[in-house]
Amino acid sequence: MKKSFDRFLQTQTASVVLPAVTIVLTLVLWQVGVGLFNVPRFILPAPTQILAAMNQWSPVILRHSLTTLTSTLLAFALALVGGILLGSIIGSSRLAHLCLYPLLVGFNTIPKVALVPLLAIWFGLGTIPAVITAFLLAFFPIAVNVAVGLETVEAEMRDVLRSLGASSWEIFTKVGLPHSMPYLFASLKVAISFAFVGSVISETVASNQGLGYLIVSASSSFDVPLAFAGLAALGIMGILLYTFFAALERYVLSWRQ
Repeated sequence: MKKSFDRFLQTQTASVVLPAVTIVLTLVLWQVGVGLFNVPRFILPAPTQILAAMNQWSPVILRHSLTTLTSTLLAFALALVGGILLGSIIGSSRLAHLCLYPLLVGFNTIPKVALVPLLAIWFGLGTIPAVITAFLLAFFPIAVNVAVGLETVEAEMRDVLRSLGASSWEIFTKVGLPHSMPYLFASLKVAISFAFVGSVISETVASNQGLGYLIVSASSSFDVPLAFAGLAALGIMGILLYTFFAALERYVLSWRQ
């Protein structure tokens, strides 16, 4: 019995069924708990009340979701290009690692929410501060993972390739880049979540559109079901994008299986 269950855990069916069952059970417990303890909707609405709010405000939620999604994807694309470029430089050069890596780590420790007011002063309210904040959050894990992937290429392999006449570019493209791909895809699944966080942080402070703005506006008017509906929209988009990159990882890295 245990062996059969362990084999089931390794199947694609388990990766779909088990999360769905967990979500349904969580929602059922949530619904029952709110009803059992008679929790007011302005403190914690029941899932059915959130679903009703999503249905009632669906055009508004969709419009703000598209704004947040656009900012997030634009920032993620910029972070992907910049992270791969800087990670490749740091991972391929000891000099670049010593000069740039401490700066990268130091900048990443700065809370990005503290930068949003400055970005609003420099670029005004709206999309640009959201894109920059999301970029700053998504950039770091991509750059670091690519650098780590390149640095873990065995020195003996580099020496053998050099002795066979391979150039630095050939070593990078034929060995270093494929070797860093698992690290890159691992970072993408984290970076897309960080990009969403960055967009929402900026929208709550320096924007009059997007899900962050919608959540703050709904909370200030005690429309808590609408605020939770905005959070649910964020969660759905995050799950969909995570699933996309997980599927892309399995396709691109099918040679590992």
